[in-house]
Amino acid sequence: MSEEFYRIKRLPPYVFAEVNRLKAEFRAQGADIIDFGMGNPDMDTPPHIVEKLVETVRRPRTHRYSSSKGIPGLRRAQAGYYARRFGVDLDPETEVIATLGSKEGLANLAMAITAPGDVMLVPNPSYPIHPYGFMIAGGTLRHVSALHDGRFDPEAYMRSLAQAVKHSVPAPVAVVVSFPSNPTAQVCDLDFYAELIAFAKKHHLWVLSDLAYAEIYFDDVPPPSILQVPGARDVAVEFTSLSKTFSMPGWRMGFAVGNRRLIDALTRIKSYLDYGAFTPVQVAAAAALNGPEDCIAEIRDTYRARRDVMVRSMEQAGWAIPSPPATMFCWAPVPEPFAGLGSMEFSKILLREASVAVAPGVGFGEYGEGYVRLGLVENEHRIRQAARGVKKVMQNAGEILARYSQLESGR
Repeated sequence: MSEEFYRIKRLPPYVFAEVNRLKAEFRAQGADIIDFGMGNPDMDTPPHIVEKLVETVRRPRTHRYSSSKGIPGLRRAQAGYYARRFGVDLDPETEVIATLGSKEGLANLAMAITAPGDVMLVPNPSYPIHPYGFMIAGGTLRHVSALHDGRFDPEAYMRSLAQAVKHSVPAPVAVVVSFPSNPTAQVCDLDFYAELIAFAKKHHLWVLSDLAYAEIYFDDVPPPSILQVPGARDVAVEFTSLSKTFSMPGWRMGFAVGNRRLIDALTRIKSYLDYGAFTPVQVAAAAALNGPEDCIAEIRDTYRARRDVMVRSMEQAGWAIPSPPATMFCWAPVPEPFAGLGSMEFSKILLREASVAVAPGVGFGEYGEGYVRLGLVENEHRIRQAARGVKKVMQNAGEILARYSQLESGR
């Protein structure tokens, strides 16, 4: 009875636990923590979406069990979004399913397609559900470096992917990609997707694409969908989310679209597990997808302004942070002279010395070591306030490192 449960035992220790513990400890002492550590959108959901929820929830019939697959109007709305945004025509009945956020969809599809010991190719660094969804399902992970010299290099990635397939026994079942990327904020183009689809067909791989940040981009060219590649639906499924696009994180509304066999597998698994999101939430989500798009641009512009303030103010503080082309994150190298400590210890130093919380890169995989992730989830005033704290850390680096060394030697 004392032995750990099988699936829990397979999960590694939660890397962010120590940083979260320190945050809670300092807040309990009255500290004002400026928290860039979580990817939790802080902007209000657009009013027309909230109003549709309120209107719908007043109808008692909507309080009953909903549809696990998503109500027809919502699936049609998602198909309409793909047609407008990507020029991709989807069948709402067979190629679209609503999920309780993209995270739930990814995890349940992993459960649907993974047999014990199946090899899955996952990016590293990566959003944790990409590898751990398969690990929980009983699969075996093969990590593929998502960065080369600190950036995404399509040619280098495809070489790494080819090596992973060549040296995996048994042959891999699926590959996960995520662009724009959480945590690295890297992007890809349609040429890369075309090469990936051709590779997947050659090696009999399913492709799971996470496109949660489709609308949070700052360059002129919007991120593409992998389903824009001719024939992609033969092997690929794609996940999207309303959390960032419409600032609806707590509403838990996402989608999987694409390959009919994968959508059917996810539909069958979910039919045993849930009755879908609350119907008024689904109706409001359809209103979001069918409604005016100016709110999407406003949310995007807010993140762009915060990004510019973050990069500029941190550079003035002595910390050079690359300007992300997309997502709501900055992926920043641990600055000198703290680089030798690693991302976890640097994150603790920022908490203790500057009351600034960031996410250590190692929490997203071993290849994330040497970096930290900063979420653009505080307003511009708070970002500048954080930069002033970081500046003091940089100016007093020698003293801080001496104290840190003494603390470590005393343990």
